[in-house]
Amino acid sequence: MKKDNFSKKYGILTLLLVFLLTFSACRQASSSNSEPISEGLAPTKRDKNISFYFGKLLELRHVSKHKIDDEISERAFGLFLKSIDPMKIYFTRQDIDEFSAEYKDRIDDLVKAGDITPAFVIYNRFIQRVCERCEMAHQILNEPLDFNIDEYYVRDKDKLDYPKSEEEVRDRLRKKIKFELLSLEADDRDSKKESDKEDSKTDKDKADKAEKAESTTPTDPPLVRINRRYNSLQKRIKQTTNDDVLECYLTAIANSFDPHSSYMSPKTFENFVIQMRLNLDGIGATLGWEDGYTVVKSIVKGGAADKQGELKVEDRIISVAQDKGPFEDVVDMGLTDVVSKIRGKRGTTVRLEVLPASKKGKKIITIVREKIELEDSAAQSKVFEVGKKADGSPYKVGVIDLPSFYFDMDARSRGDNSGRSTTRDVRKLLQNFVAEKVDACVIDLRFNGGGSLQEVVDLTGLFIETGTVVQVAPSEYGPRKAKSLEDRDPGIEWGGPLVVVTSKFSASASEIFAGAIKDYKRGIIVGDHTTHGKGTVQPLIEIGELLFGILSEKANYGTLKVSIQGFYLPHGESTQLLGVQSDVVLPSLTDVMDGSEADSDYPLRFDKIAPAVDYPTFNYVSPEIIRMLNEKSAERIAKSDDFKRVEKNVKVYKEIKDEKKTPLKREKYFAELDRLDMDKHEKKEYEKLMGMDQKIIRDYYMNEVLDITSDYLEILKANRIEFAKEKSGGFGVSSFFDR
Repeated sequence: MKKDNFSKKYGILTLLLVFLLTFSACRQASSSNSEPISEGLAPTKRDKNISFYFGKLLELRHVSKHKIDDEISERAFGLFLKSIDPMKIYFTRQDIDEFSAEYKDRIDDLVKAGDITPAFVIYNRFIQRVCERCEMAHQILNEPLDFNIDEYYVRDKDKLDYPKSEEEVRDRLRKKIKFELLSLEADDRDSKKESDKEDSKTDKDKADKAEKAESTTPTDPPLVRINRRYNSLQKRIKQTTNDDVLECYLTAIANSFDPHSSYMSPKTFENFVIQMRLNLDGIGATLGWEDGYTVVKSIVKGGAADKQGELKVEDRIISVAQDKGPFEDVVDMGLTDVVSKIRGKRGTTVRLEVLPASKKGKKIITIVREKIELEDSAAQSKVFEVGKKADGSPYKVGVIDLPSFYFDMDARSRGDNSGRSTTRDVRKLLQNFVAEKVDACVIDLRFNGGGSLQEVVDLTGLFIETGTVVQVAPSEYGPRKAKSLEDRDPGIEWGGPLVVVTSKFSASASEIFAGAIKDYKRGIIVGDHTTHGKGTVQPLIEIGELLFGILSEKANYGTLKVSIQGFYLPHGESTQLLGVQSDVVLPSLTDVMDGSEADSDYPLRFDKIAPAVDYPTFNYVSPEIIRMLNEKSAERIAKSDDFKRVEKNVKVYKEIKDEKKTPLKREKYFAELDRLDMDKHEKKEYEKLMGMDQKIIRDYYMNEVLDITSDYLEILKANRIEFAKEKSGGFGVSSFFDR
């Protein structure tokens, strides 16, 4: 993904076309006969301008060249409703029929005229229905709930229709509440199991546990938490802003073209930029939201809060004040809004009123904001020992966990190339590996969802001399003029054996890197059967910045992310839908989970182009090498209790997934839960997937990756394969066994 400010090639043409289209659209908007919005949120002139320019840019730039027409209108209508009421519990069938008759085939005409009436009419009704359902939920929670009867909560939204009566609404909500209560009971049960395990540890471990107990929040009963959750939902839905509605509605229209085109409000774009550059001005705490409270989830080491020392994990922030100003209550406030109040210019002061995790009374904490480096989201490394060399010493394998392809967008837009970037960070880690005489390198991309296109080109260049990393072209929908994005920097930072670990959740830039390594035969791919299957390029277009000159003043109109090209691996095939296949497949739950490109609504098609001219292959991988690695790995997996448990869990997961419903009889619910006997590793996988944990852990899965790497080293050694020296070691060729 890259920022596109239209300063070159398409900028002037797009700007001119949008300018010429403005006047006819304004006339259409003034003469439209849309339903007036009588109460609640209403679109402003700014919202209408954003809608109009968004629609024109989407049509002009999207790779499919699809028009915003009746087909897109019908898709957008369905996606908008799906995004706000996925389980069909708020709207009734009467609501949907009313909206459908009025808007289902008119969204295209209205958005092109800058008219976003449907978004606000539907969303105002949604707010009304959420408040009604919350009141109903409190009534249900005050009544006895029977967990001894055989009934089910349907998880498959496609099997649900909208409720036709209030009785059906109430029954569906009652089952949802029972499901939520059972889920909290299960969480509490798991926590107690962990606590019991801790109690069985040594005296020293018990002392550590007692010291840690101060930062553990005692949990309220599930009934209390669910009541509070619906209270919070009712309050938060009333805090919905125009930008929230606009982002949801315009993204539904963009998603009607493909799953990766979207609209980002100014606030969302700001958070995206922070995530890409890995630094911000603030206090250095990761926050979460639990049943109405903003909860401290982690403290950034070396950050402002860490240095100040009073704020602890699991503290709940209940109000915020700027410097010496008044405190503002933030209980039940949306997490994004709370975060924006706590962030601020470095050197300024923020005061937090918190309920400590120990529940020893409220306290006020004063913190001076600083520049915070988000190190947990950056590339990390660790060196492990595995196997044995001929002299009896172990092989040293360096593992790099790479959560995304990040870079400092602001610095790069200023022409400053010294900003934080994936390539710069990984280069340092690789240079450390060379200095430590590491024998092989593992790049872990299992939870890497992508990022900057330029960064993946630069990063791949650290492992190859020169050549095409990826090709970009307008896909089968446009002219077949492919452009090669190449590594032109001779020399490499890591010349030794390379293993890349992927999963179904390795997407976009991750797939480019893994695909290029595979095409060059530069290393082996280990993990799930295939990666995510995203093969499209999306630049970021700041709408207000683009239109400065047409508008009377520069305005923050948010950002359009639009698929303008497909990307193709050096051998010419796209990763779209198919992804990058692993050379060695390891059993895992992620392999069978939904979430690939093919599972999305309206994905673009797979296609291919001619192979690149310049991608010289190495002799580091062959069918025979892959065969031998698979045989050795299969032997270990067959003997591994851990992998046997994973394979059993995969089977059970598929069965439960196919049932598409969850029992609400307590005995059956917990019996089904116990069938899926996940251990700490699988829970860690989910935590990493949710961005909660980016640590390198040597568990059974990583052990198998390391064993495969050790096998790879032995096979290469037996075949006397020679590798190019790194830049730090001079040019030429030498055996990596000289390390």
